[in-house]
Amino acid sequence: MKIAIINGPNLNLLGKRETDIYGNMPFGKYLESLKAKYPNVEFHYFQSNVEGELIDEIQRVGFEYDGIILNPAGYTHTSVAIGDAIAAIKAPVVEVHISNVHAREEFRKLSHVSGKSAGSIFGLGLTGYELALTYLLSR
Repeated sequence: MKIAIINGPNLNLLGKRETDIYGNMPFGKYLESLKAKYPNVEFHYFQSNVEGELIDEIQRVGFEYDGIILNPAGYTHTSVAIGDAIAAIKAPVVEVHISNVHAREEFRKLSHVSGKSAGSIFGLGLTGYELALTYLLSR
């Protein structure tokens, strides 16, 4: 099974950025643990701080991969275009957020992604990625 993990802006700073909210583990280290635990899964990882690059990647893998785990980060609340990209592809998308966006600022409660995704996981830290993977593997 081929699974793409796509992370949006500022997630390249995991382990350094607001560790009280996002934890102290860099995403690369977490990804290595996922690869070790799921050796039969072919993982593809992409991260960008640029909205158009995220859309290009969703479109690129969206017809080739069995599923996408997407953390659009701050673009969740502002990018109609990312939501449209999800609606346009074949692969199911699971939206993941490390923090509980519904317990944060009011503007974070709006998602242009949730309604286009197969499901959404909020506030469970990096564990949310593995839960999304478990769902995609069970489909």
